[in-house]
Amino acid sequence: MHLSSLLRRFHTPVCLLSGLLAIVAIGATFGSDQLSYTLTEMLIRMTIVVGIYLFIGNSGIMSFGHIGFMCIGGYAAAWATVDPGWKQVMLTGLPVFLQQGEYPFPVAVLGAAVLAAAVALALGAAIMRLNGLAASISTFAFLAIVNSVYSNWDSWTAGTSSVIGIPTVVDPWVALIFVAVAIVATFAFQNSRYGLMLRASRDDEVAARSCSVSILRVRLIAFVCSAFLVGMAGAVYAHFLGVLTTDAFYLSLSFVTLSMLVVGGIGSLTGAVVGSLAVTLVVEILRAGERGVSLGDSHFGLPQGSQEIGLGVFMALILIFRPTGLTGSREIPWPVVPMPRTNLTAPSKAPLPFSGGQ
Repeated sequence: MHLSSLLRRFHTPVCLLSGLLAIVAIGATFGSDQLSYTLTEMLIRMTIVVGIYLFIGNSGIMSFGHIGFMCIGGYAAAWATVDPGWKQVMLTGLPVFLQQGEYPFPVAVLGAAVLAAAVALALGAAIMRLNGLAASISTFAFLAIVNSVYSNWDSWTAGTSSVIGIPTVVDPWVALIFVAVAIVATFAFQNSRYGLMLRASRDDEVAARSCSVSILRVRLIAFVCSAFLVGMAGAVYAHFLGVLTTDAFYLSLSFVTLSMLVVGGIGSLTGAVVGSLAVTLVVEILRAGERGVSLGDSHFGLPQGSQEIGLGVFMALILIFRPTGLTGSREIPWPVVPMPRTNLTAPSKAPLPFSGGQ
């Protein structure tokens, strides 16, 4: 395959990753510790949004429960990497191989993602039979169940206490690697036969069934792949924070990540990335406004809670004036438009049609 053909085929992920690489490189070179922290958190949230898009964008089913898979992945990675001495005191219910073992970061991330995917497989076998609002409410019920279980499962999660001592090995470059994995995997899925069949069922379920598309099967495949990526992001998030509590994986994070997807454009991978960038920028501006500035003895700043209010207003404006998101739910276009072929041979002497041989 020629280089131009390869670039044309994978143009969208190449452009997205090139832009993100430039942002991270500039931030790492000229930024402060606070900027590095913000970039890392943004990239982790972008991984979540891309994983959520894989299911929502291609199936058309709104899911409010994907942060539950992030919770599962985060705690699973913590079980694998926290010091065994602490686990034997605080997490007495863990199996021996987790309680007495301490595994490398890549192994922990892979195990966390596989566990999240396994839960999605069992859960999706029932939920993917539902349609529309019923499926969406079921995913929210799953999120509530996960939060309740993990908040009270003292012997495995320390309950409402924190899991501490998680190695903090994630910086902007590590987070960028996992964003790249999520973007490439999602792009590959949406251009595979399963992605095409899933979008066909989204656009016209009756027509898809008439073409022998197994809607339950393709939805379940997307749901499991999406949960794998979100569970992976949960493991990365745990090793970014160093401390885990169940409150970190509930309504607030669900609202922010879904806002990113809606603002960018729920129907495209480009929208998932652009929305993450746009919402992060708005939140950081509002956060700076809450901190305010001091002039002499006076302090001027926005009231606490302005981030949530401002983000809600921003999303409402997007939905009113740009219902399909900032990207219009379209991918980045291929910049090189092929020129039409020109016939360099001598013009034919044949008579023109209807010319009567003149």
